[in-house]
Amino acid sequence: MTIAQEIERHYKHNFTVNVLDGASFWLGYSFITPTTILPLYVSHLTHNPFLIGLIPMLSGACYLLPQLFTSNWVQRSPLKKVFPVKYGFFAERLPVFLMAPTTLLLAVRSPGLALVIFFLLFAWHAAGAGLIAVGWQDMVAKIIPANRRGLFFGLTQFGGMFTGVIGASGVAIALNRYPFPLGYALSFGAASLFILISWFFIAATREPPLYSQKEAVSQWQYLRSLPAIMRRDLNFQRYLTSQVVGAFGGMGIGFLTVYAVTHWQLPDSQGGNYTAAMMIGQAFANLLFGPLADRKGYKLVMEISIALGVLSFVIATFAPNPLWFYAVFALRGAANGGGMMSGVMIALEFSAPEMRPTYIGLSNTIYGIAAAIAPLAGSWLAETTGYGWLFGLSAASALAGLTLLHWLVREPRLVEKRW
Repeated sequence: MTIAQEIERHYKHNFTVNVLDGASFWLGYSFITPTTILPLYVSHLTHNPFLIGLIPMLSGACYLLPQLFTSNWVQRSPLKKVFPVKYGFFAERLPVFLMAPTTLLLAVRSPGLALVIFFLLFAWHAAGAGLIAVGWQDMVAKIIPANRRGLFFGLTQFGGMFTGVIGASGVAIALNRYPFPLGYALSFGAASLFILISWFFIAATREPPLYSQKEAVSQWQYLRSLPAIMRRDLNFQRYLTSQVVGAFGGMGIGFLTVYAVTHWQLPDSQGGNYTAAMMIGQAFANLLFGPLADRKGYKLVMEISIALGVLSFVIATFAPNPLWFYAVFALRGAANGGGMMSGVMIALEFSAPEMRPTYIGLSNTIYGIAAAIAPLAGSWLAETTGYGWLFGLSAASALAGLTLLHWLVREPRLVEKRW
């Protein structure tokens, strides 16, 4: 039996367990959303906008930057599931388990120490997710045929965001009913439970081994070969340029909830309500974006997602009351869902299968450099110019990235693969 036949034989099983993995993971993540819940938690420990802006910086940079340095490792591995399963348990999931007890024990007695431990655990989690991300993406590309990936990712995200609405409602109840820090500790504990359940689903993946025919090279030789890849693929170069420019459209994301809660003196439980709005927007967007991507490609989905993100910042800038922020977060959720789907999947289509991990690593790490700088720039803008300028400049940066993507980058499905 060929590899292709074996993959097709296990397709339904793999599709099911990986959709359940994604759905349960995103349900858990709704309890620790870095754009709503975690900034509110940190705002109880410090009012320093730099530290609040550190959350999206770590979320992006620690996740994206390591990926280029694991690509050669993934490329040589015959089984890709070992990365999210074997390494992912300790690298990505264990630190989430430790958030609840440390919050409960330290947040009131020693807020400074609680803040340090929180950032260490969150950085550990984000870096661990980045460590296994290339392996996970390559595994998905291997076990899910290209013409069904949009459906897979759309259903996964829809299921996760739909159940995430329930999770966000649970966060709102916990933060409203229980005093600080118990409400947050309960939320973090629920996150660890559902993220553990997701691990059991992904561990059930049936993946046939596939041995690379390319000669193994050292990490130093591998890294030295990357500039030549970039020079030969002009379309990929242009795509990365649009992503670097557009990354600064994320400067204001981590401040949306903090702004709404402080500007209108809202209770912390409102963060859970805004998270629910974001999850609903993300769920329905993914349900639509998945089939659209299968038919028209991920570039179009990415363009629509960026445009929705621009609109969310425009509304946030001029919102006359907090009710408008339900629309802000619904749009933000739709933008996040489409952006995540297209960002993950479009990198798989720039190259032939044997070079996929390299393209994934290049795409995510180069974008990650800009994504690391953007929240720090956002923190400086929030402190020196105010939230209005921050949201306006975020919208302008995203719009610039959208312009480059639309006019300079060709749909990779229409470009002959060079590798």
